[in-house]
Amino acid sequence: MHSRLTRRGFLAGSAALVASAAFRPALAAPASRLAATTRTLDIGGKAATVFGIEAGNGRQGLVLEPGEPFRLTLENRLAEETLIHWHGQIPPNEQDGVPDMPLPKLKPGESRDYDFTPLAGTHWMHAHVPAQEMQLLAAPLIVRSADDQTADRQEVVLFLHDFTFRPLDEILDSLGADGAGYGTHGMGTMSGMSGMSGMSGMDHGAMEMDLNDIDFDAYLANDRTLDDPEVVPVERGGRVLLRIVNASAATVFWLDTGALDAELVAVDGHQVKPVRGRRFGAAMAQRLDLLVDLPAAGGAFPILALREGARERTGIVLATPGATVEKIASLGEETAAPFGFEQEARLEALSPLAERPADDGRMVMLGGSMEPYLWTIDGRVWGDHAPITAKRGQRFEIGLHNMSMMGHPMHLHGHAFQVVGINGKRFSGAVRDTVYVPPMAMMTIAVDAGEAARWMFHCHHMPHMATGMMTEFAVTA
Repeated sequence: MHSRLTRRGFLAGSAALVASAAFRPALAAPASRLAATTRTLDIGGKAATVFGIEAGNGRQGLVLEPGEPFRLTLENRLAEETLIHWHGQIPPNEQDGVPDMPLPKLKPGESRDYDFTPLAGTHWMHAHVPAQEMQLLAAPLIVRSADDQTADRQEVVLFLHDFTFRPLDEILDSLGADGAGYGTHGMGTMSGMSGMSGMSGMDHGAMEMDLNDIDFDAYLANDRTLDDPEVVPVERGGRVLLRIVNASAATVFWLDTGALDAELVAVDGHQVKPVRGRRFGAAMAQRLDLLVDLPAAGGAFPILALREGARERTGIVLATPGATVEKIASLGEETAAPFGFEQEARLEALSPLAERPADDGRMVMLGGSMEPYLWTIDGRVWGDHAPITAKRGQRFEIGLHNMSMMGHPMHLHGHAFQVVGINGKRFSGAVRDTVYVPPMAMMTIAVDAGEAARWMFHCHHMPHMATGMMTEFAVTA
């Protein structure tokens, strides 16, 4: 997905852009429109009808220029009800996009207006209905800063998905999940689950980590597999900002820049002190901004996303004029390593929260198991949850203690928080909206409680969320 935001005049009129135009976020105009709609992809030679979020000219997603308001109308062109969450943004609570918190989903044909001041950075938007997000009802939401506008670099968006032809209900049945859950019946509670309060304290014994609980049919980068990857034209000796969004439902990816050295300069849209390397991890819903410099000699440079604990991979290719692009196998030669907290421990925010002691806090236990397939917060599922309560303006710390054998990317709505502790060791970490808590690990986050409202706090692994791994951050005045 190659945005129009390239070096001045570079690639103007290039025919190479035509093939990828459908997945370049559209530049917004005041009072613009977005539509939740259907589209058809070719996945492994098989037609797949999926969802999408379409702006002007059939493009997926949106780019806002510095100072531009988030002012648009969202239209539901689907045959079912839906609602879109603006992930990473901090809108008024009524515009956050969670069904019935407080506004209902849009019926087919209905529209709703949005108007708020957006946060700059690499963000995204998606349905807050797990079954729909797994049908690719998601798209990039890029808000450029003044520095982005003046920087002499090309911007390339890499939007990652895992994809299955199976519906979520079928997946949950195959995993042994009990009850309908959030994924199929909106905000309803799980049937028969309210008495599972002991799950978070389960004895794991000699259990091993469960890295991947679902094998998907395909892993996509900008809607394409490595059978036919997007080849992005780039300039010899140029600089590229890779805006990477892990929009997958249940897959942690390692981003591998291959022959190119990279600098990680932002996570979840918030700048960090640069970290150099060639492989960086991103859990579900997390974003990475990577800077790479291309050699003057040019060439073709794959940017690959490697599935954690497996050999599957996807990606795009950056190619200078005349470069030969070789075939890339969809299976790597080696199994990618598990993703832990080592990367998180190296990150330091450029603009951390103001230093102040915590006014209040709470330890939250993340629990669950593969048999039965059930995932909980404090031993409870949504509908039987115990809200995390704070007062507006408080500095509130949440300890996230993962007592399960799977990692959980925990996303807090309506706020940005700072990671301030890993396994009890304090540090001044990254500012984020989604933090990955590895198996049997503990992360501590600090947040300044914002608008007095009910804000969703949940795991961004869709089947975990669908079985009820959600609570709320309830802020009072």
